[in-house]
Amino acid sequence: MLYNLGVGAKRTDLAYVFEGHDDFQVLPTFGVIPAFDVETPYSMDEVVPNFNPMMLLHGEQYLEIKKYPIPTSARTKSSAKLIEVVDKGSAAILKSGVSTVNAETGEEIFYNESTVFLRGSGGFGGPKKPQDRGAATAANVPPQRMPDVVVEEKTTEEQAAIYRLSGDYNPLHVDPNFAKLGGFKRPILHGLCFMGIAGKAVYEKFGPYKNIKVRFAGTVLPGETLVTEMWKDGKKVIFQTKVKETGKPAISGAAVELV
Repeated sequence: MLYNLGVGAKRTDLAYVFEGHDDFQVLPTFGVIPAFDVETPYSMDEVVPNFNPMMLLHGEQYLEIKKYPIPTSARTKSSAKLIEVVDKGSAAILKSGVSTVNAETGEEIFYNESTVFLRGSGGFGGPKKPQDRGAATAANVPPQRMPDVVVEEKTTEEQAAIYRLSGDYNPLHVDPNFAKLGGFKRPILHGLCFMGIAGKAVYEKFGPYKNIKVRFAGTVLPGETLVTEMWKDGKKVIFQTKVKETGKPAISGAAVELV
């Protein structure tokens, strides 16, 4: 329920906020949350040179939902792996994967791949191009036509403060002083939060999906309005999200594959 509220559920959305509702459910993008508790089998200093956490940018996120309905209660266990590290010269691109299973049955519930951009950590002689990993790396270029569906969602000033309670406690999203160190005038919204807001919009218009992939193309400030444009193409829905107040992109290269 806390996650659902963090990505824009309203008090009237009883299926998202009331455990007694007949259709009480988990939004698909909740699947990114269990991965926060995982211990990686490597340290950043072991895989790239000159690692500085202040130079890390979350570039892309891919999530597979392995089963529906998603359980509303379960004890989970997650395990991580390093997929690849790409040398871009002045920077490195690191891709990692996390599998989340039901701790009691061993059944896989979610699988995540995260891509981070590490400024200043390139030049180590690694591969120059990332692997083609199907849906996880697809370009998802929108068709040259008007979107089939457009959804607007105004975020609240408290959006980041609520979302962080689901497990993403990076001070960049709540502490003004830390945000200034990162080059921002005030705390910004979590990328995974506005991924969740866009993912909710797609889910409500087109139904459950097997996977979702997004590229984070810009920053969003709490209180700004997100405009998500969607194009249905067979079993795929391509989408992009922009900030209404500025016209700048927030999410690009995004798509879901419908169940």
